[in-house]
Amino acid sequence: MATDLPVVNLGATTFYDGAKIPGGNGWTSLLYYQNYEANKITDNKGHEIGLPKSKVNVDSVLLQMVYQGEGGPMNTDWGLSATLPFVTKVDIDDGLNNAVLDGKEGVGDLNAGVFLQFKPIMGESGPIFMQRLEAAVIIPVGQYDKHTAVNPGANFWSFNPYWAATFWATPKTTISWRLHYLWNAKNNNPSPEVYGADADSMQAGQAVHLNFNTAYAFTPQFSAGINGYWLNQFTDTQIDGHDAPGRKERVFAIGPGAVYTFSRDNLLFANMYFESDVKNRTEGNRFILRWVHKL
Repeated sequence: MATDLPVVNLGATTFYDGAKIPGGNGWTSLLYYQNYEANKITDNKGHEIGLPKSKVNVDSVLLQMVYQGEGGPMNTDWGLSATLPFVTKVDIDDGLNNAVLDGKEGVGDLNAGVFLQFKPIMGESGPIFMQRLEAAVIIPVGQYDKHTAVNPGANFWSFNPYWAATFWATPKTTISWRLHYLWNAKNNNPSPEVYGADADSMQAGQAVHLNFNTAYAFTPQFSAGINGYWLNQFTDTQIDGHDAPGRKERVFAIGPGAVYTFSRDNLLFANMYFESDVKNRTEGNRFILRWVHKL
């Protein structure tokens, strides 16, 4: 759970991330289930904030639609992507009858982008390197209440492009990553409880975030390995146009993961993450299931 930053892709995409969408050209649907559970909220030094309780348990479902086209510049194929999240359960307990922490269910912000999938670099035994570039924006269509601590929507636009790549170290061993840059526009209806009763605007700072993993293909259908993510906010959040020091967010997480290929058109990913080195965020565990289905 973030404090100032919007909800972004932390560990939702993992193994073989730089490869072309399974099933080839046309439409593909991706359905995600995510559970995030935390019992700690940290300050700027990574110390736990002193509340009687800091229980946060959030379930969400995300629907993503991807269209893979053909023909693009620089030896690429073009494509489109759109992801809409739904927060289905919010269970929060601060030990103070939720006077400090509370949350709402509902529709989240839409993430939409245009991408270029580069043609693979091939070797004697198969692919060696695949990569993709996407220009994505987060569109503030989600539910937002400035008096609620945990909202499905952020109430501001963001620019969130990424570079995804997969490298085959051996025919069965891969290393993949997805590196994002995050820029945020202003929220002109900020929370008075968080940013002050006189605050007219809040602009979250810029950040980078990275998903990374390595996998080994034990069989043609089953791969497993280690996956993680890292986020670092590198500029200050601004309140009414002035820097607000001490609010930069950071998190690192790592854990096991696996993917099973039922067919060329159906894959199931399962990924678990355990967070550490956290500042100005909740610290907890994240579990994600992702089903990829070629339409």
